[in-house]
Amino acid sequence: MTVNTPLCFRGKKILAPMVRVGTLPMRLLALDYGADIVYCEELIDIKMLQCKRVINGKIYICFICFSFHTEVLETVDFVAPNERVVFRTCERERQRVVFQMGSADAGRALAVAKLVESDVAGIDINMGCPKEYSTKASMGAALLSDPDKIESILTTLVKGICKPVTCKIRILPSVEETVNLVKRIEKTGIAAIAVHGRKKEERPQHPVHCDVIKAISEAVSIPVIANGGSHDFIKEYADIETFQKATAASSVMIARAAMWNPSIFRKEGFCPLKDVMQDYIKYAVRYDNHYTNTKYCLCQMLREQLETTQGKKLHAAQSTQEICEVFEMGDFYEETTTVFEAKKTSLKTKTQDEDDQMEDPDVIKMAVRFDKREYPPQITPKMYLLEWCRKEKYPQPVYETVQRPLDRLFCSVVTVAERKYRSTLWDKSKKLAEQAAAIVCLRTLGVPEGKLCEGENHLINKRKRQDQERLINRDHGEDLAEPSHKKTNFIEETSDVNVPKM
Repeated sequence: MTVNTPLCFRGKKILAPMVRVGTLPMRLLALDYGADIVYCEELIDIKMLQCKRVINGKIYICFICFSFHTEVLETVDFVAPNERVVFRTCERERQRVVFQMGSADAGRALAVAKLVESDVAGIDINMGCPKEYSTKASMGAALLSDPDKIESILTTLVKGICKPVTCKIRILPSVEETVNLVKRIEKTGIAAIAVHGRKKEERPQHPVHCDVIKAISEAVSIPVIANGGSHDFIKEYADIETFQKATAASSVMIARAAMWNPSIFRKEGFCPLKDVMQDYIKYAVRYDNHYTNTKYCLCQMLREQLETTQGKKLHAAQSTQEICEVFEMGDFYEETTTVFEAKKTSLKTKTQDEDDQMEDPDVIKMAVRFDKREYPPQITPKMYLLEWCRKEKYPQPVYETVQRPLDRLFCSVVTVAERKYRSTLWDKSKKLAEQAAAIVCLRTLGVPEGKLCEGENHLINKRKRQDQERLINRDHGEDLAEPSHKKTNFIEETSDVNVPKM
C-alpha cells in the first residue's frame, strides 16, 4: 500500500516545468538520476477539461452489478477528444510529480486540479511564462500584473484540494514590487513559490538576478525555489548548491541544464551522454511516447552534435523505430514492441473471456450496430423504443453504459419491462452503444425500429401532423408554447441523432 506523504519543498533538487521536455520519460529519468521532485510541462486548463481520465490496464466488466474491476498495468492517461494523450503519469512518480497548469480562471483551475489530484503530488500555476501564446490568454507572466486574479486562483486551489499548491513567477521591475507580490501570494496559503530570477522581457542570455531571489527568500517564511541558474551557475552537480547559497533559497529548480543532460542531478557526476540518451529512449519506448516528442528531447541533448552523422539521422527519423535504429537500439525496440503486442492480445482475449463468464445470463444479446444511414433523418431506434413503451404503458427504457479502458469502446444494456438487452459488439461512443441496445430490444420484441426499408414510418407521420397542427394554431393566433415536460421529452428523443465525431 502506498503511503501518501505530503510533498516537502525544502532542500530539494527539482526538475523545472519545460514545454515539450517535461513529459513522462524525462521526468522518470530525472528521478533515476537523483531529482527529488519533477514538474510536468505546462498544460492549459481548457485543454485538460476536455480530457477524460483513462487507466491503461486490464478490465473486467460485470453486467450483474454493472461495475468495473480493473488491474492497473502502467499509466494513467488524460486523453483529449482526438485520442491524443495530453498528460501521462505512472505510480513511479505519483508521490513526486507536480502538475503545472496554465490558467487565468479560478473555477477552471480548480476543476483541472480536482481532475488530476489523485494522480499527482502537487498542483502548480504558471505565472512566469513570457511567451505570447500564454500572455495573450492572460496566463503566465500576464498574471503578474493582476494580483487580484493571482490571489483568487491560488486561494481557490488551496481551499479546494488536498494536495499542496505552488506557483512559479518571474521577478517584477523592482525588488520592492516583487517582494510585495510574493508576500501577498504567501497569504493565500500555498506550500512554496518558485522564482525565475529574470524579468518577463529578459531571456536566458541575461544574467539571473540572484539578489532579488535572495530578498524574496529573506522576506517570506514559505520555501522559495530558485530557478534560472543554468546559464550563469549550474554546469555540474556541485553548482546546484552554489546557486542555492547565492539565492538563500530553500530549493533549486533546474531547467536547461537538465534538458541538456538530466544526469546533472547525479551526485557522482555526469553519465556519458550516449548512456543518458539510451536510457531516455528506453523510457520513451516503454511508455509509448510520441516519436516527435522523443526526437525533440534527444535533439536538445545532442545540441552541438546535431550536425554529426548521428544528429542528421536523428533529425530525419520519422518514427520511434527509426530513432531507436539511430542509437543502435533496433533490437530493443523489436523485443519491447513484440512483448507489448503479445500482452495486448492476451489481455483482450482474457478480458473478453472473463466478460463472458461474468455476464448476467438473463441479458438478451445480439451482434448488431446502429448505422444512421439506414434510418430517416431525425429518427432512431431509441425513439421507437420509447414510443412503444409509452403505448404499452411500460416505464421509460433505462440505459446503463460502460466504457472499456483497454480500448475505450462502449457497451450499453437497456432495461425494458424488467428484461435486459444489449449488443455483443462494442461501439466508439456511448450514444451508438445505446442505439445498438435499443435495436436488440426492438428486434427481440418484434417491434419496428424505424429503418428506411420498413416502409411507412408512423413517427415521421406523427411529426408531420404535429407540424401541421402548429401551423394551423399559428394562423389562428393561438399560444404555441408547449408544456415544459413535452419540450424536455422532445429533446431527449431527438438528442441521440447527432452522433459525435469519431
